[in-house]
Amino acid sequence: MKRAVLLACAVGAAAFAATIAQQGEAAARPAAKAARAQGWTRVVRPTTAGGFVMGNPNARVKLVEYGSMTCPHCRAFDAEGVPHLLDYVKSGQVSWEFRNYVRDAFDISAALIARCNGAASFFPLTRAIFNEQANWEAKIQAAPDGELEAIQKLPPNREFLALARLAGLQQLASAHGVQASKSTRCLIDEGAAKRLAEMDDQATTQYPDFAGTPTFLIDGKMLETTATWDALEPQLKAAVGNHG
Repeated sequence: MKRAVLLACAVGAAAFAATIAQQGEAAARPAAKAARAQGWTRVVRPTTAGGFVMGNPNARVKLVEYGSMTCPHCRAFDAEGVPHLLDYVKSGQVSWEFRNYVRDAFDISAALIARCNGAASFFPLTRAIFNEQANWEAKIQAAPDGELEAIQKLPPNREFLALARLAGLQQLASAHGVQASKSTRCLIDEGAAKRLAEMDDQATTQYPDFAGTPTFLIDGKMLETTATWDALEPQLKAAVGNHG
């Protein structure tokens, strides 16, 4: 009798443990699903075109943005559009590649800072530079004419370093984990600056109607008169729907 009772208790305990385990697994599923969805925004890698892409490598829709760090319309898109765009990236249906398009020495300095730590901090640094655009540009504009003239006479790589220091961009990079010693090496890297120039040439050669920044591509096709989230989202939705 005792043995039968013990067996019954053991079976009951095993069943109870299985029920608890199943409940734990069921409770963990939504959290795991949410983690996977959030995780796509943390999947970032360099591209052969010189940009950095965020999201599912097998996303059905591939969005490319050409942006300039000194471009006010690009800053506006970052503030108003990117928070919504990230929802599309989180879904796994859309990947977002950002390709730098540099317009002047100030732009090159900022781009070199953003790219300095590679995929690990490219998007956080890019967004921080856009967010602080008015502040760091104001520092440059407030500099005496003589100081700017002296900087412009420096060799290009030294010019980029001097402009970044003047604008406080190295401090901004440090706040995102890129120490001044590393950002200095990035700013004087002639190969990195040359790569940015090549990316400009590739953009205007591949897309003869390239009109400036921001410019967007969906699945390789350049979008016309699209510089805001309000203009981009309907086209993005349509592309997602077409692949659905």
